[in-house]
Amino acid sequence: MPRIWSRTIEAHRDAVRDATIEATAALVAERGPSGVTMSQIAKDTGIGRATLYKYFPDVESILVAWHDRQVDAQLAELVRVRDRTDGARERLDAVLTAYARAIRTAHPPAEPAAAPLHRGAHVAAAHRRLHEFVRELIADAAAAGDLPGGAHPDELAGFCLHALEAVRGRNPAAVRRLVRATLAGLDAPNPRGARRQRAEPGASVGDGR
Repeated sequence: MPRIWSRTIEAHRDAVRDATIEATAALVAERGPSGVTMSQIAKDTGIGRATLYKYFPDVESILVAWHDRQVDAQLAELVRVRDRTDGARERLDAVLTAYARAIRTAHPPAEPAAAPLHRGAHVAAAHRRLHEFVRELIADAAAAGDLPGGAHPDELAGFCLHALEAVRGRNPAAVRRLVRATLAGLDAPNPRGARRQRAEPGASVGDGR
């Protein structure tokens, strides 16, 4: 097959997939996940049902593709924020702020379309990608001496992502407050290290205060 023709076919397939995903997200936002059929999606996309089934076997598979695209876009934006920021601590702050802003403003069709996806291996894999990205930023900040000694990047990444969920639906000022509170949590002394220090020979009760 000629290369130009191959590229044309691939571009057409991408366009059909994108149109299908957009149409499905709009329908789900309007009717809810259980109120959408493949026939309705085909009609709104402007393709035949047989053609639609060549791309997706069911509505949920389209929503999975939609979710993948949302995750890819979010991570790409966070990478851009990281790459244009100098300093390990500053990069962590900037990325957490960008993430908090994104989830604060999440609204339909994002929320209704994502409803069937809040379970199972698919959403777990998406969360792991985000978790690993934040974990690496925390590890970099710890290596640069910007976090207290004894930091556990994996645990702290989970803490950050969980803490910032509180920003959903709040006003813009809440973003900065919650990011500051989250970073303050990372700055807290390591309790395990504190206990070890108090247990050192010759340490008095007052030394542990």
